[in-house]
Amino acid sequence: MSGSTLVSTEELSASLGAWRIFDCRHDLANPELGERQYREAHLPGALYAHLDRDLSAPKSGTNGRHPLPDPGAFIAWLGQQGLEPEDRVVCYDAGSGAMAARLWWMLRWMGHESVAVLDGGVAKWVREGRSVTAEVPQFAPTTYAARLRPELAVDVSYVARHLGKATVLDARAPARWRGESEPIDPVAGRIPGSLNRFSNDNLTPQGVFKPAAQLRREFEAVLEGRPASEVVNSCGSGVAACHNLLAMEIAGLKGARLYAGSWSEWIADPARARESG
Repeated sequence: MSGSTLVSTEELSASLGAWRIFDCRHDLANPELGERQYREAHLPGALYAHLDRDLSAPKSGTNGRHPLPDPGAFIAWLGQQGLEPEDRVVCYDAGSGAMAARLWWMLRWMGHESVAVLDGGVAKWVREGRSVTAEVPQFAPTTYAARLRPELAVDVSYVARHLGKATVLDARAPARWRGESEPIDPVAGRIPGSLNRFSNDNLTPQGVFKPAAQLRREFEAVLEGRPASEVVNSCGSGVAACHNLLAMEIAGLKGARLYAGSWSEWIADPARARESG
C-alpha cells in the first residue's frame, strides 16, 4: 500500500531520504501546539504544515471552520516547500491520522499521486525509538506544476441540490451525528439523510489502520449497497472526512468525494435543513 495510501514506520525508516515528509500535528483546542511540538522534535527531513494557515482558507463566518484554500494559493505553498510533482510524500500527525489525511487528500486534489500517510503517526515512530530532530530542513523553492482534480470535491450548493440522492457519509462521533452533543460547533445535528462512519473506527486499538479487507466490510455494511462513487464525505470541518476518504481508498472503494465545508458550513445558513436523532 505504500506510496498511495499508507507507509509503515519500518519502510519509512529504511528509506528516509527517498521521501518528502510533512508534519501535520494540530490540536483544535490549541492551534499553536502542533507547530511548537514540531520545533521541539520531528522526523528527520520533515517540514511543518499548519492546518489553519497552510491547509485552509481564511474563515468568512459562512464557509466552515477549515475551508479549502484557493487552489492557486495552495499550489504556491507547495512551491515554497520545494515540492516537485514526482516527489514521494509522506504525511504524519500525532493522533488518528486525520490531520495527515487532510494533506494527503489535498495533494491528491492537486494530482499528486505518490503520497501516503505514516501508519501510526509520530506516536508509533517515537514508541519504536526511531530518530527525531529539531533541525528544520531547507529546500529550494520550485514552481509546482499541479494537475488539479476538481471532481474530487463538492461544495455546499452541490450537497443542497443532491439531498436524498448523494450518500453523505459523516465522519463525526456517533453522538455528534445523532445531535446528542456538539462540543465544537454552535448547533448540533446532521445533514439530512447522512450516514455515519466514525473516522476513529478505521483504526485498531494500536492506532494503525485496520486491514483493507476489514475496512471494506465495515464501509460496505454502512453503505448497504450504495456505490462509493456516490459518497460525499463530510464531518465537522472537512478534516476527519479525509480520514474516511483514505480508509475507503485503502479498502479499494474508489471515487468518493469531499465536502470540505461540512457541518460547520452547512449550519451557517439557518435555512438549510437539519436532522437529529
